[in-house]
Amino acid sequence: MAPHTHPADEPAAALLEQWTPLLERVRGGTGPEPSAYGEQLLRRWSEPQRRYHTVHHLAAVLAAVDSLEAAAAAAGGTGADADAVRLACWFHDAVYAPDRTENEERSARLAERVLAELGVAQPLAAETARLVRLTVDHDPAPGDANGALLCDADLAVLGGDAEAYAAYAAAVREEYAFVPDDAFRAGRAAVLRQLLALPALFRTPAAADAYEARARANLAAELAALDA
Repeated sequence: MAPHTHPADEPAAALLEQWTPLLERVRGGTGPEPSAYGEQLLRRWSEPQRRYHTVHHLAAVLAAVDSLEAAAAAAGGTGADADAVRLACWFHDAVYAPDRTENEERSARLAERVLAELGVAQPLAAETARLVRLTVDHDPAPGDANGALLCDADLAVLGGDAEAYAAYAAAVREEYAFVPDDAFRAGRAAVLRQLLALPALFRTPAAADAYEARARANLAAELAALDA
């Protein structure tokens, strides 16, 4: 079980140290002091119904963005706006209820409202919301560098080692504890089959190299266990 984290605790405190300079970089002018907004977002990420979609997930996705962007820069760059992607990371699961289907849309609308209040330019706020909405199906269009970076960072957990993947799968099951075992196994197996049927799980070269093979092995092993 992922620990419940108060915004004053680690890793939330470290995340808040990333949030404020991010806002200072992207808004290009004055506006409300951003730390209170960051603290409110972290309270959302610390809600008790969460087991996987916690501040730990947020920290992991932001770290994956940093890693993938660094790898892309070393290879000549991708054209992605990494700070726009980081904003989308902060908002992509900010609204999360396991028994609801409109979490991404509600998260995107939250991004639009909060970023407008913070003085972020409308085009960047709109791009952030667009990216959040992409996490419904993690299927960015060809050439969508921002979308590819966000989706690959969000799915990087699939390419972890066996122990990390098992912890992820267990946390997902805990979030859906209200679903009976048979129904959960059927639904989860359908999701895994859809993922395995994709021609590629990851769109950026760095993520494909780092995660694709291991992610497919992890998904196949979980599917075999569910079908057993």
